[in-house]
Amino acid sequence: MSVPAPSPAPRGAAPPGQPRKAATAAWIGSALEYYDFFIYGSAAALIFPDVFFDESDPATATLLSLATFGVAYAARPVGALFLGHVGDRAGRKKIMVFTLVLMGVSTFLIGCLPTRDQVGTLAPVLLVLCRILQGISAAGEQASANSMTLEHAPPHKRGFFTSFTLSGTQGGQLIATLVFLPVAALPEDQLLAWGWRLPFWLSVVVAIVGYVIRRKLDETPAFEQQAATGGVAKMPLAVLARDHWADVLRVVAGALVASVSTIFTVWALAYATSDSVGMSRTAMLWVGALANVVALGAIPLWAMLSDRIGRRPVYLVGAAGSAVTMFLYLWAISTGSYALTFLLGIVAFGVVYSAANGVWPAFYGEMFSTRVRLSGVAIGTQIGFAVAGFAVTFAAQIAGPDGDDWFAVALFTAALCVPPVVAALSARETHRVPTEQLGGPDDREAARAETVTA
Repeated sequence: MSVPAPSPAPRGAAPPGQPRKAATAAWIGSALEYYDFFIYGSAAALIFPDVFFDESDPATATLLSLATFGVAYAARPVGALFLGHVGDRAGRKKIMVFTLVLMGVSTFLIGCLPTRDQVGTLAPVLLVLCRILQGISAAGEQASANSMTLEHAPPHKRGFFTSFTLSGTQGGQLIATLVFLPVAALPEDQLLAWGWRLPFWLSVVVAIVGYVIRRKLDETPAFEQQAATGGVAKMPLAVLARDHWADVLRVVAGALVASVSTIFTVWALAYATSDSVGMSRTAMLWVGALANVVALGAIPLWAMLSDRIGRRPVYLVGAAGSAVTMFLYLWAISTGSYALTFLLGIVAFGVVYSAANGVWPAFYGEMFSTRVRLSGVAIGTQIGFAVAGFAVTFAAQIAGPDGDDWFAVALFTAALCVPPVVAALSARETHRVPTEQLGGPDDREAARAETVTA
């Protein structure tokens, strides 16, 4: 007796197992990618002022070092224009592989750079060039991973599956922190001579592992169907500007919430370990590590909640709540209390910020159609992230000549949380809209219909 052939998957649906495979690839790839990106942040706060800049003026050296952290964010909108265009025309998979290899190579090269004592002002110039390459890579990483997971995910679990991209980002930040813990504990002379290079050299492993994982991933059914029916846009940026300009602006405004992350991971670290506070490097690195451990659990939970009640309310909790908790966290640092700093750091970054961080991959991605999703998310987020990157530099100036005006920095960070709140309030709710209708003329009506029948 013949066995009936299995029923084919619905048109445009992902084959069984692909949503999980895509989410895993996004998690691992993002973790590896952002390991590279975040070890630079730790080094910019703790090491580079002494290695690449003038030690005779510590305040200026720290300011310049933190500015190099922001340089990558300035490069990201440019990278987003190019990588978004290619990703919407050629596919998500190609961008995911390219960005990972570029990040691994540029980070490895940072570990090989000569110091200021060896080559003078050429050293910070080379550092900035490598940092620009990191920024271009990061510009396409999250948007391509978000698009890949969203388009593979079951419609009722898009929030959960897309959250793996940001869980991976937090995982990468955690790994970067754990790698820096033993490095930061080295004697000062060994740390500045060679120890700081080790985390950057490990990026060779990042590039190899990431390439193997991502090259085996299938392209998304939504993109393949779009390409097969001749629907791939020849000029995605033109379609984006014509049909989705308002959503791009919403994503730009929403992406400013990333300022919470950069202030937490870079400026607060530099402030806590400065002479005015005097907390140890190792202790503050542990604050970041534990907060990220909590975030790894909180992000998918917030995302699952958004699949049930909607993206907007969960995102608003994260954006508005972060404006408040940043005051509490920086105040805790100012007291010099390790217990308060650990507790409020975990609450602010591990729990509250994770609400916005875990939901935005689905929230932003669902604003756009398949034809321009990667471009829309990449360009919108990277413009907003560029401001977030330089928020560290602005914070260093706002903090005053002694770098200890934490209240002004907290107020500045809270102000940057206002545009994300406004963007979320003005956006439509899309968690019940079918995937194929996202970003189209009927998605608002579909959302209303789903809400009525739910």
